[in-house]
Amino acid sequence: MKKIILITILLFLINTSSATAFSDPLSVPNNKIGIHILFPEELDQAASLVNSNGGDWGYVTIPIQAGDRNIEKWQSFMDKAKSLHIIPILRLATEGDYFNTTVWRKPTEADILDFANFLNSLNWPTKNRYIIVFNEPNRGDEWEGLANPAEYATLLHYAASIFKQENPDFFIISAGLDNAAASSSTSFDEFTFLNAMQQADPQVFSSIDGIGSHSYPNPGFSKSPNVLGKESIATFSFEESLLDTYAGKQLPVFITETGWSQDSLPLETVSSYYNQAFATVWDDKSIVAVTPFLLRADVEPFSQFSLIKNGQQSQIFNEIKNLPKIKGNPAFPSVVLAAKIAKTTPPPEKKFNTESLVSGQITIPKDVKSLFRWFLGL
Repeated sequence: MKKIILITILLFLINTSSATAFSDPLSVPNNKIGIHILFPEELDQAASLVNSNGGDWGYVTIPIQAGDRNIEKWQSFMDKAKSLHIIPILRLATEGDYFNTTVWRKPTEADILDFANFLNSLNWPTKNRYIIVFNEPNRGDEWEGLANPAEYATLLHYAASIFKQENPDFFIISAGLDNAAASSSTSFDEFTFLNAMQQADPQVFSSIDGIGSHSYPNPGFSKSPNVLGKESIATFSFEESLLDTYAGKQLPVFITETGWSQDSLPLETVSSYYNQAFATVWDDKSIVAVTPFLLRADVEPFSQFSLIKNGQQSQIFNEIKNLPKIKGNPAFPSVVLAAKIAKTTPPPEKKFNTESLVSGQITIPKDVKSLFRWFLGL
C-alpha cells in the first residue's frame, strides 16, 4: 500500500514539473536592450552597455558552433551571465564547409540532437533557455551553397520537438533571415522563403515560440529610421504579421541582428539613428529583445558595425549606454526536487509533519524527504 501511494505522489510531482514550460517574457518587466557578441569573454563589456542607466537583465546574442561543445567554457559563460544579470540567446551554428570554405555546412538532425543534449546539461541563469535555430537559411552560402526552405522547415520543426523533449524551458526561435536577399538560383527573398516553409510544413510556425529577425536598414545598412518597409528596421513587423497568421498565435519578436554601417554614415548619424529607433519603431510591445550587431570586431566586414573600435568605446556605444532602461524581472529556474532532498537536513526519526496528507487509515508525511524515510521504514 505504501508503495502505491508513494509512486502515485511521485508521478504527480514529476508530471506537474514536466508540464511547466518557459515563462512569457512579455508578461513581466523586461529590459529589451541587448547586444550581439561573438565570444564569452565579451560579457563584462556587454553588461556595462545593456544594464546601464537603470537597466538590469538585458540580453546578449552569441553563436555556438557544433564543434564547440566545451562544457567548462559554456558553463563558465552561463555562470558569469547569471552574476552579471545577462539573459543569453544562443544561436546554433555549424562551421565552414570543409570542401568549400565560402559556404557554411548544412546542419543535420544529428547536430540538433547533439546541441540539445549539450545545452540541456548546462545550468542556465534564467528559466527561459533561448535558442535560435541557425542563421539566414534563405541565403545559399548559409546552407551549403543552395537555400532550401523545405529542408529548413523540417529541421526547425524537428529542433522544436527535440529541445522540448530535453527540457520544456527551451524557447525556440526561428532564424533571422537576410531581408535584402533576392530570389536567385541559390537564395530566396525572405518572404518567398517563409511562404515556401509554410507550404512544406503547415505546422512549422506553430511549433516555435518566437520569431528571429534581422531588421537591417537596407539597402547598404544605411537607410534612415524614418523609411519603414520590408527592408528596414521595421522588417520584424512584416514578418510578425505573416507568421502570426501561419502560427495561429502571437509570436514574440527577437531582433537579434540590426545596425547601420559606419563605413557609409558618420558616427553622429548612426548614434542618432539608434536613439530614434529604440524610442519609436523598436518600442513595440511584441519585441522581447533588440541585440544590435555587433559589440566588437576588428576585421571586415564586421568592423563597420562594431561599437568598440581599437579597444575604445565608440560614440555609438555611449549613445546606447545612455539610453533609459528598465530593470528586467525574468523567471528563474526551479530548484530540482532531488537537489532539494539532498540538501535538506534529515528530520528526527519518525517525527514527521503529517499535516493534511491522509489516505484511508494511512497518514502520509507532508515533507518529501520524510516521505522517503517513511517509505523505507527508517
